Amino acid sequence: MVLEANIKNQLNQYMQLIENEMILKVSAGEDNTSREMLALVEELASMSTKITVEKTRLNRTPSFSVTRAGAETGVTFAGVPLGHEFTSLVLALLQVSGRAPKVDQKVIEQIKNISGDYHFESYISLTCHNCPDVVQALNMMSILNPNITHTMVDGAAYKSEVESKNIMAVPTVYLNGEPFGSGRMTLEEILQKLVGSGKDAAELSNKDPYDMLIVGGGPAGASAAIYAARKGIRTGIVAERFGGQVLDTMSIENFISVKATEGPKLVANLEEHVKDYHIDVMNLHRAKRLDKQDLFEVELENGAILKSKSVIISTGARWRNIGVPGEQEFKNKGVAYCPHCDGPLFEGKHVAVIGGGNSGIEAAIDLAGIVKHVTVFEFMPELKADDVLQKRLNSLPNVTVLKNVQTKEITGTDTVNGITYIDRTTEEEKHIELQGVFVQIGLVPSTDWLPETVERNRIGEIIVDKHGATNIPGLFAAGDCTDSPYHQIIISMGSGANAALGAFDYLIRN
Repeated sequence: MVLEANIKNQLNQYMQLIENEMILKVSAGEDNTSREMLALVEELASMSTKITVEKTRLNRTPSFSVTRAGAETGVTFAGVPLGHEFTSLVLALLQVSGRAPKVDQKVIEQIKNISGDYHFESYISLTCHNCPDVVQALNMMSILNPNITHTMVDGAAYKSEVESKNIMAVPTVYLNGEPFGSGRMTLEEILQKLVGSGKDAAELSNKDPYDMLIVGGGPAGASAAIYAARKGIRTGIVAERFGGQVLDTMSIENFISVKATEGPKLVANLEEHVKDYHIDVMNLHRAKRLDKQDLFEVELENGAILKSKSVIISTGARWRNIGVPGEQEFKNKGVAYCPHCDGPLFEGKHVAVIGGGNSGIEAAIDLAGIVKHVTVFEFMPELKADDVLQKRLNSLPNVTVLKNVQTKEITGTDTVNGITYIDRTTEEEKHIELQGVFVQIGLVPSTDWLPETVERNRIGEIIVDKHGATNIPGLFAAGDCTDSPYHQIIISMGSGANAALGAFDYLIRN
């Protein structure tokens, strides 16, 4: 039995929703992955009379396709879709059987109208919490449009293929045999990249001025928008990526009243809550410039200009770069930022973790269970991580900690092959050979697009008062882009609500 009893009990409920006869076409060999995959599909078939298993030969072995009787759907799993991808399998079964996907009808029509042949391959790891969004989006597109196919490829099951393509980050998507994209992508982002945005600059610029415009769609921005909309004023959100950094967060256990959740799930809940109100959400648009005339003007990267009586900046923060030669050149070619997602691709290899804070030491502990050896690089004379984490790290036999060292260069040819560093005690330059570098040195506020007139501290955080107000009347800020002493999801939500109430008070007084 592949599925645990409790999971099987939950799955039984979904199996009752299957609408039409389905065939799981299986291409299996004699390897362990094939045996596990065959056991899984047979177990699925035993749970529904509408599912049959047919052995065949597909492009990859082991793999299986999910088809409706009499109709190919283009959905293939190369590997065993358990772990984070089990939900992708369940959704594929339901949608292939005929159940409508839970997306806007306009999006469905947009997918159906795509012309041309598109053959997608997504390379994933089963521990990656960002991969299912990509897999599920591409599966849905394949089901809705006969010109589109998608194969999910488990990198652990196809190591030689992954290595031959130098894939060192997941998810990585290929289209018609050529690289298409890397990293978490929503259905909206994939469609925008494939066929362009549905809203051009002129359409956005013609929008009526807002009473309150929120720039940034993370927890602070979502909270601010809901509080503003509840006041009955014209509210808009413009965001480069709705959800922000939370989308890249795997485990959340300190969001009070929710014992445990994951970032993408929390973001989905935020999005549903925002949709309950009359809020104009403009996703996948990056702010470029802020100016104040009679009204605030926010210029976007595509040239559109949005106007508003008040503005709340909630652009959050992004991964801090170490800023050495080789970092950008080898990004996704050995330089990574998410140990949970990309760690399995470095199995049996020597990797480095740069950063000795909590995030860095947690990453080193996680990676030590996968890779051959981990070397931690810490700039200061001592690690900054909590004592309990340091004790756990020191108990691991395949971890080396280098303190008081400065990373000088990440070296490589096509991919990373080492790090050159300086011992700050002796000033001696040294080099260590390795195949991967995980950068874990914290976050930097996303405020570099703002004018100099917006007062910020030395690290770029916007200085706000107790109402969330900046030094410019009518301009407010909330969340991780501000000088709040603590950066937590629950604090960002509170500061978003606080800034919205402060901005509303400004509006009624002016």
